[in-house]
Amino acid sequence: MRAAAAYDARAAEYAQLLGTMEATSPEDRRLVEAWAAEAEGPLLDLGCGPGHWTAHLAGRGHDILGMDPAPAFLAHARQAHPQVRFEDGGLEDLDPGRRRWGGILAWYSLIHRDPGQLPGDLALLRACLRPSGELLIGFFDAAEAGCGESEPFDHAITTAHRWPAAMMAELLAQAGLAVEHVERRTDPGVRPHAAIRARRMGR
Repeated sequence: MRAAAAYDARAAEYAQLLGTMEATSPEDRRLVEAWAAEAEGPLLDLGCGPGHWTAHLAGRGHDILGMDPAPAFLAHARQAHPQVRFEDGGLEDLDPGRRRWGGILAWYSLIHRDPGQLPGDLALLRACLRPSGELLIGFFDAAEAGCGESEPFDHAITTAHRWPAAMMAELLAQAGLAVEHVERRTDPGVRPHAAIRARRMGR
């Protein structure tokens, strides 16, 4: 919960700088909107932060829940988007025996996880998807480091990790998810970005 506490302390600053759809890129909006349109069943925005993605997709007619473990983020999200559903919780609170989802959006919500935890994290996300459910993750790409493993760095909030997209795709496959789309991009003035869309295989 260290990352949640760190985000909680700087939630107002984060929400002001990054917590609106105007702060997102058109490429990301197209990708997330296309993922949501093709997912069948309710959606979960895991690590929703200030709630802008949750509200954006709800406004497009999707049945979606935003979930975050930082109380200050949830307070902001509920005030800014009172018509949208938000819930306290994080990855550890997911229970496939209680709820499964047509799609899970994990947009930069895994970047602070310890690399040793990630295989188990991805397996849990798969278990929380309905058959043929869709997962979309966004993360920092480690391509510029020229390495084949994750790399920690000093993120503004707390230590984060960047991952080679190929390695992340392999971890998703090992967790039982079929990789459908990989997108990598470096925008001016920001760290290299990657996004992967994957579908649950089997029941």
